[in-house]
Amino acid sequence: MQARPKILLVDDDQDLLELYKQILTQLPSQPEISTAFNGARAVAMLADDPYEMLICDLRMPKMDGLQVLSIVRRKYPQLRTVVLTSVLDEEFRARAYAIGVDLFWFKPSNEQEIRQFLECLESLLTREVQSGFRGIQNKSLVDIIQLECISQSSLVLRITNGPLSGKIWINSGEVTDATAEDLSGEIAFKGILSWKTGSFESLPAEPDRPRTIQKSYNALLLETVQAIDEMQQPQESTPGAPAERADALPLVLLSRLDGVEFALAASTNPNGHFDARGLENAAAVAKWARQTLNRFSNLADRLRAGQLDQIECLGLQRHAGLAVHGQTLLCMGWHADLSAEDVRERTRKALIQWAS
Repeated sequence: MQARPKILLVDDDQDLLELYKQILTQLPSQPEISTAFNGARAVAMLADDPYEMLICDLRMPKMDGLQVLSIVRRKYPQLRTVVLTSVLDEEFRARAYAIGVDLFWFKPSNEQEIRQFLECLESLLTREVQSGFRGIQNKSLVDIIQLECISQSSLVLRITNGPLSGKIWINSGEVTDATAEDLSGEIAFKGILSWKTGSFESLPAEPDRPRTIQKSYNALLLETVQAIDEMQQPQESTPGAPAERADALPLVLLSRLDGVEFALAASTNPNGHFDARGLENAAAVAKWARQTLNRFSNLADRLRAGQLDQIECLGLQRHAGLAVHGQTLLCMGWHADLSAEDVRERTRKALIQWAS
């Protein structure tokens, strides 16, 4: 018989410990649940007994939740970690995810939130970490949004994908607004749905936020999914000519980032395909980007400098950043008033968004 998973629940409020211990008994995997009323006790219990999951409050006396999590991530890297808190503080959220927690969740206050929380925990307990969204690895963002809309929920979904982050506002079961980096409205919503992995969390509703997305959630999801599916269909095209590819939607999104003058994606093959936004002479820029990459790669080989990851080119009229992902070369044109560090960092973020 397979052993029951073991969960350690940590909170300095004894009443909440008992309440959430009772809630966790509803998990289908029927875990063994232990409790600790402070951070020091939790660390000691983890040293004495193997656990599959740690669920920890943030604000505790002497040793707070972040200190506990920092120790745990170093000593027990395979342990699944969950923050369960009533602290509505973005700094805490950012610091928790920087430590490497698997899930950051505000303490549920109703049956629906409890059900969603338990579903997240069960997924973490029973599945290996795979692609998908942290907390519900077997569900896409489309599934998550559809569930919230069908349930007539009002909340804000915050989605994090590496250094990128976005928000989707849902009021009474309808998607009303979205932001992602410097994008907003429908284009931001579509950009977020193009992310294949990341993490998400539920934030309190903002009913007074102005509505910028007027379509019903069904129409919005259908339109977005169809657009992505169509772009993923292979299409015949001649070598060297612009191609409508699966990466077309992300390229449109990259071209609308703050400070971007153009975005170009090209096969590293000299005769391969390319696609561009914001360029009239895309073929010439694609040729220049490939030649520049080859020259610097050859120089790196001669100097034994290791693999070349990224190139920043500074000019009087505009700057350019080059980065490679697999067999694709990404070339981003940036405003000339940006510093070299800005070009480097923004090109890196563009590559992460592209690769996701």
